[in-house]
Amino acid sequence: MNDAVIATKALTRRYRSHTALNEVTFRVPAGAVYALVGPNGAGKTTLIQVLMNLLPATSGEAQILGEPSSALRGAALSRIGYVSESQEMPDAMTVKAYLDFVRPFYPAWDAALEQQLLAEFGLPLDRKLKQLSRGMRMKVAFVSVLSYRPELLVLDEPFSGLDPLVREELIQGLLDRIGETTLFLSSHDLGEIEGFASHVGYLEQGSLMFSEELTTLSGRFRQLQFRSGLAELPPSLPGSWLGVEQSGPFVKSTETAFTGAAEAQALVSRFFPEATELTIEPMSLRSIFLATAKSQREQRVKAQTGVGL
Repeated sequence: MNDAVIATKALTRRYRSHTALNEVTFRVPAGAVYALVGPNGAGKTTLIQVLMNLLPATSGEAQILGEPSSALRGAALSRIGYVSESQEMPDAMTVKAYLDFVRPFYPAWDAALEQQLLAEFGLPLDRKLKQLSRGMRMKVAFVSVLSYRPELLVLDEPFSGLDPLVREELIQGLLDRIGETTLFLSSHDLGEIEGFASHVGYLEQGSLMFSEELTTLSGRFRQLQFRSGLAELPPSLPGSWLGVEQSGPFVKSTETAFTGAAEAQALVSRFFPEATELTIEPMSLRSIFLATAKSQREQRVKAQTGVGL
């Protein structure tokens, strides 16, 4: 696990009868922009809090920068930046006083970068934090972590509730510094991350459905549609297909292990010998997540009701 900036193995967090994280295993390589996505309540914040040693794990392992996350404290935190959706800051302080307060904690603080960020974000040094909008407060939080060039930057829903302009300014501030740090962020809004994430993990009810490079994920998912030649779906279907639906003579499916058009045609012909008019379309990130989430929920309903088993 030591060659990854973040690495977990079977990481689990339970609250009595509720399992918030269920044996989550993934790795974040150095220099990655890793987006952890999933619906509200999926366990994203719980995972980040365990990684940051704000909550203990029930079982499993987690390492940050080669050290157990349970040991994060003191000097180790000077290598990590952390900003959460509900970031707490001393409201009575001005922007200048707050930065003056946090600066001594970080030996690698770059004063020139601090001034550059203040100018980019248009922050008023003499305004008290309690007088700032949520967007401006998030800008202050970003300045306070980017200025010491952390090896790892962890962001928990950092853009939630922000107006589009502020969101774009913050994203651009991150994009300008990608390569200097490894970025791990959570979000339930796919539009926020699709343009700049290099890796993606999808969390659903505490379980990690997949974790991989975004290009690999996009490459293996395809939307298939064809004229089946059968009156109804056969009893057996490819294990790599999700959400198979038949409407009249046409069948639509999500292929999760696409390797080429010829292979897709051969698979369709194996299960639907009379199939014609096959079309194969790439899928957006949103479509991939919707197909995966819908399939997982259908499986849970079947497991609970016994229908279709």
